[in-house]
Amino acid sequence: MNPEITHVYFVPGMAAGKEIFKNIRLPKNRFKIHILEWLIPKKNEAIELYAKRMAERVEEANSVLVGVSFGGVVVQEMAQYLTLKNLIIISSVKSKKELPTRMKFARKTGVYKLIPTRLVLSADDLTKFSLGPRSKKRLQLYQDFLHVRDKRYLDWAIKNMVKWQREEPMEGVVHIHGDSDVVFPVKNINDCIKLEGGTHIMLLDKGKKVSEKLIEIIST
Repeated sequence: MNPEITHVYFVPGMAAGKEIFKNIRLPKNRFKIHILEWLIPKKNEAIELYAKRMAERVEEANSVLVGVSFGGVVVQEMAQYLTLKNLIIISSVKSKKELPTRMKFARKTGVYKLIPTRLVLSADDLTKFSLGPRSKKRLQLYQDFLHVRDKRYLDWAIKNMVKWQREEPMEGVVHIHGDSDVVFPVKNINDCIKLEGGTHIMLLDKGKKVSEKLIEIIST
């Protein structure tokens, strides 16, 4: 008898497309992967309403929901509308308390509004905002997967990342985080599964390890 198939829904990082998951491998006889690509937000849409629209695309009960970076924020909002087997975030945060100092500063001062998204839709400035100003190789690697260039989406996503209101972590969320993440430094992160040498783009350069950890979590 074939084992029951577990449906796993992934939400990518800010502005990223489905290709960001190219190195994630889950056994096809046990798991079916679904990628929920970004919707364009409605004008002034609250993140709760946006998350509800995203959640409507999850068709099976007791699925696994996985979000990466800003996608991790969104899946936590989506979870309020779903019955899930697991809720997993990767390279993300569980509350506004885990945001880095620069994002807290942007939240307090409103400086995020000055990011010229109209001018940087095809430049590496957006990548630097997402990843932090680190190696050119890593910037280019991630830049290749940034496909959502819509200005409304970018303005909305940046605002909702830095102004996320969650005060305390959701019960039951499982957090996988790299100990070398410069976007969300691990020193600010509580109660996570640490991946040694993992950066903010470990989904790409440590896909095998991330896949193994996902299988372990879901199978527990």
